Formats: sequence, C-alpha cells, structure tokens
Amino acid sequence: MKRGRMEAFSDGVVAILITIMVLELKVPHGADLAALRSLLPVFLSYVLSFIFLGIYWNNHHHLLHAAERISGRILWANLHLLFWLSLVPVTTHWMGENHRAALPVATYGVVLLCAAIAYVILQQEIVRLHGPDSLLRAALGRDDKARISLLSYAAAIALAFVWSWASIALYIFVAMIWLVPDRRIESRLQTPARP
Repeated sequence: MKRGRMEAFSDGVVAILITIMVLELKVPHGADLAALRSLLPVFLSYVLSFIFLGIYWNNHHHLLHAAERISGRILWANLHLLFWLSLVPVTTHWMGENHRAALPVATYGVVLLCAAIAYVILQQEIVRLHGPDSLLRAALGRDDKARISLLSYAAAIALAFVWSWASIALYIFVAMIWLVPDRRIESRLQTPARP
C-alpha cells in the first residue's frame, strides 16, 4: 500500500484542526488595549497549540517519507494519532478560557501526552513493517526527545493541580525542544546508502 493517500488525509485533518482553532478566536469587544488584554490567554493557548500541530505535521511528513509502504496497522496507528490531535482545538479553547484552572490545564496535557504516545506507536508500526535494519530505525536511534516529552507531559498533568503555570511552562518547554526541527530522518534520507 502506498503512503500518498494517508499523507494527504493527515495533512487535510491538520489543516482543518488549525482552521477550527483560529475560528475559536473571538473579535475583541472594544478598540483599546484592555479589550486585547482579555483575549491574551486564549490567543497564547492558540499559539502554543498551533506550534504543536505544526510540529506534528512537520515530523509526520518526515516520518512518512522514510516509509516505503504502509499497512493496515499503520493506517490505524495514524488514525489513533489523528484522534488525539482532533481534541487539541477543544482543550486549547478550554484552557485559554480558564487558564488558571487545574482541570483544563491538566486535560490539555492529557491530550498532548496521548498524542505523543500515539506518534510513538505510529513510528513503531512503521519500523515493524520495514524491519529493524530500516532507514527509519537507524534515524530514530534512542529517541531521547520523545522520552523527555512523555515525562514532561506526565509531570505537567500532575503539576496542574498544584501550580498550573508550571504545567504550562512544561508544555512550552516541550514545544521548544521540538521547534528545532528533528533532522534525524531528513539527514538519513539525504545520505546515500553505503554498500
């Protein structure tokens, strides 16, 4: 099975999610800075989620280019990832509207954690299909960024009930470590294979 349809579908879903999020931003009720200030938490939540969706879209693109073919298991793993990403607009808006409340901040973290787990599962399914000596397996290596992300999300969920700003800081931290593009796969695709 070729990867083209799955990639196009996934790209479309991410584009729709970003569109839904921007439509949740409301027009300020006033023409002064005070009107903008009241929308700042919602806007900052949007920016953070936009960055996360962009990171997933970018890395998903590289991941699929390392795959020569896909299977039914990979299709389901991809749908699992898209399910969790589809919850990002709802939790983004809820957190933005209630930025100091523990449950919305923790729920946002649960969605991010589950999306990260789903992405790892997708990677594993692609590696399983292509074998332990595949280009993707070699490119992924130990995947320390994924481990740090999963631990940070778990800590942020727990911290939300103690100090929500610390949770948000951890979400920003994870975004920052992934904002630097993950070049492992791209560099392997550009390096000619050795005989």
